Amino acid sequence: MSEDTGNGNATTALGNLAAINHIVVLMLENRSFDHMLGYLYAAEGNVSPSGQPFEGLTGAEQNPDGKGGTVGVYQITPSTPNAYFMPGADPGEGYKATNSQLWGSTTAPSTGTPAPMTGFVTDYAYTLGWQSKDPGWSVLPGTTASEIMGCYTPAALPVLSALAAGYAVCDHWFASVPTETMPNRAFTCAGTSMGQVDDNTKKFSAPSVFGALGKAGQTWAIYGYTQRPLTADTFTDVATASGGAIGLFTDFQAAAAAGTLPDYAFLEPSWQSTGNSQHPNYDVALGEQLIHDVYEALRSGPGWGQTLFVLTYDEHGGCFDHVPPPWGATPPDSAVEAAYNFTFNRFGVRVPTVLISPLIAPGTVYRVPAGSTPLDHTSVLATVEQRWGLQPLTARDAAAPAFGSVLTLAAPRTDDVLAGVTVPVAGSAGPSAGLTSHLEEIRQQLPASTAPPGAPSAPAILPALARISAPATPTTPTPTTPTPTTPTPTP
Repeated sequence: MSEDTGNGNATTALGNLAAINHIVVLMLENRSFDHMLGYLYAAEGNVSPSGQPFEGLTGAEQNPDGKGGTVGVYQITPSTPNAYFMPGADPGEGYKATNSQLWGSTTAPSTGTPAPMTGFVTDYAYTLGWQSKDPGWSVLPGTTASEIMGCYTPAALPVLSALAAGYAVCDHWFASVPTETMPNRAFTCAGTSMGQVDDNTKKFSAPSVFGALGKAGQTWAIYGYTQRPLTADTFTDVATASGGAIGLFTDFQAAAAAGTLPDYAFLEPSWQSTGNSQHPNYDVALGEQLIHDVYEALRSGPGWGQTLFVLTYDEHGGCFDHVPPPWGATPPDSAVEAAYNFTFNRFGVRVPTVLISPLIAPGTVYRVPAGSTPLDHTSVLATVEQRWGLQPLTARDAAAPAFGSVLTLAAPRTDDVLAGVTVPVAGSAGPSAGLTSHLEEIRQQLPASTAPPGAPSAPAILPALARISAPATPTTPTPTTPTPTTPTPTP
């Protein structure tokens, strides 16, 4: 197994990180590791082709159903009905729901108590009960609580699976916080959620990686898919950070093709309910297409040999996983979530993460040594900091292991692991079509952050985003010649 030999930013095993000029992150939505990659090496007895052990599914995993029985884990294959819209409703994903899934109680036990991971079915049953009565939520007809134990086979997710087997899969990468989206995305970009564990806080004033890169003279970019990216307006320092740019996916593709990618790029999916974020119960196949398109844009560009592509998910989204999240997370700061007295000393559930670069050996299973701080979203920050000599943003990313040691090859590979792979297609719009997604609502609510007059720097607005952001040019009505009228003579 490929393991990092150090802990924190002072990692001794740098690998070939110095050869990397571009770190590109694509963060998708709300899927657990087992749900997406648990069966990756099941046919090989959970051992990679290179002989490394892999913590995947055995098929014996199960959860109580709350009625005296159990529900076992099962395979979602390409022929499973509605395969790419499973689970058929949005599972619980907040702090209390996560506790319920891990321990069967919305209240977390005392520090250090391992989670039995046995509450996924009962929590999903609870969620289905109230969502089915609320017209603001979509539930695929026929959805049952047992669906939460469904996990995709490699055949169902050929793009993600080929990249995971062809490069490095991280089987012990955990979300930074045991809760929902915005706090985890805040940890990814700033190393803290400023004491928040829910999506009610949408803007963060903590220093971000984008501001830090700008101050160090490095370049960065944030790319939305077809709309202005949410991340650009989530962190207040982005508006005045130097060295950066904000654009759309077509701007990213153009930069990759031209060899002008920034040092650090952060990509978002489309947040719409018919988009490619892979948020349950949206179309997972569209996310497969997005992953494919990002990889192909990078691989076909002149900078591929110096690129590290990090594909990850912000949180588990209530989907089943069998590995208990570790305790012992380093609190980023002194902030405490008052409502739950949570001190940020526990990681979230495992999420799928794949490290992709021609400098990574195929079939790698990458994790840190047992007993050390595990990989989490702040490992992205630690790696960026290590590559460009930046100081940590918080105590959390200062303690996080970097992953440069995954880059073990001296010369870039030239093979294409997606050669011959066909991207799946769901064939329908899905049950949530017509609804506005939660994150799209947040994106629309946040005003575009702009630098104040006289600010010394501000991100460039790239061409594709500029086109959709420009106000419509007013049209001047064509003047018309009034028809003369003949006055009526008066007697």
